[in-house]
Amino acid sequence: MAQVKDDVLLFAHPSMEALADAVAEKCRQLVQTGTERQTQVQSVQVKRTIRWGKFPDGFPNLFIDNVKECVSRDVVFLASFHSPDVIFEQLSVLYAVPKYLARSFTVILPYFPTGTMERVDTEGQIATAKTLATLLSAIPLTARGPTKVVIYDIHSLPLRFYFSDNIIPRLESAIPLIQRELLQLPDKSRIAVAFPDEGAWKRFHLMFEDKFPLVICTKVREDDQRLVTVKEGKRKVTIKEGDPTGRHVVIVDDLVMTGGTLKECAKVLLAQGAEKVSAYVTHPVFPHDSWKLFTQSDVVFENFWITDTVPHARQIAEHPPFKLLPLADVISEGLLGLSFVSH
Repeated sequence: MAQVKDDVLLFAHPSMEALADAVAEKCRQLVQTGTERQTQVQSVQVKRTIRWGKFPDGFPNLFIDNVKECVSRDVVFLASFHSPDVIFEQLSVLYAVPKYLARSFTVILPYFPTGTMERVDTEGQIATAKTLATLLSAIPLTARGPTKVVIYDIHSLPLRFYFSDNIIPRLESAIPLIQRELLQLPDKSRIAVAFPDEGAWKRFHLMFEDKFPLVICTKVREDDQRLVTVKEGKRKVTIKEGDPTGRHVVIVDDLVMTGGTLKECAKVLLAQGAEKVSAYVTHPVFPHDSWKLFTQSDVVFENFWITDTVPHARQIAEHPPFKLLPLADVISEGLLGLSFVSH
């Protein structure tokens, strides 16, 4: 018979406390209405007992109040590496928690920021994805073994092999959020899903191909003679496969920086007969407030769905056409499936 354990302790970086509260509330709802297996988890309790101070020289001055609460408990930390300025202080906490005899430790890092720098194409380049994976791999073991590091829609699946055996990377996806959203739209029968490049198609097409028609965009050289193209720098965006005619086309990708490729892809889709265009990305990075280019754009997006894997997503979602799909739904479902309870 299963033995009910204590509450799961959920710590969070200050930038992610709103998401942590939403996760705890969603877990409470799921436990109340869930299956017998889910109700074996008593609750997820948000702890705001980490003091995130700084010394006069700017280096972290950290302290965990009531740290003995971690002893023989299942501990979760909701992290955000959205800026180099906050990575060192969080790593310091991640290295400390297992040493206080936590029974198990799970780090939720929704956005892996160096995921696009995962390989070396030219001598001299540095694969910083490997660097960050090495830093996370230094988290000490817990009583139950390796720490789990949960990442959503990582840019390249082979990145899992950059981590050492000292931790267990769990590569999850937020795509179920947009799947549910699209199936609830009034015009769901006219929706097609587009991918801005072959990379996005490889990562996500299996999640959509039995539900919606697919369109694949690609970039070709300027001297390529393919039709229906829109110039983007020295390359052109073109439709490689699929027909957007008369469809509400939703462009799906893992992340967006400036959004230039998404806009050019939208132009091609509209030129080829799409009735309207929307977009979804899991990680709305948008450095230097580049999201503002979509609020008054020459290319009209019906919707631009994002999740809150980065702290500034909630601010972005206050401005049309952006709409927030809260990550709390998939995080909470994942937490209740981590088998905190021993049998």
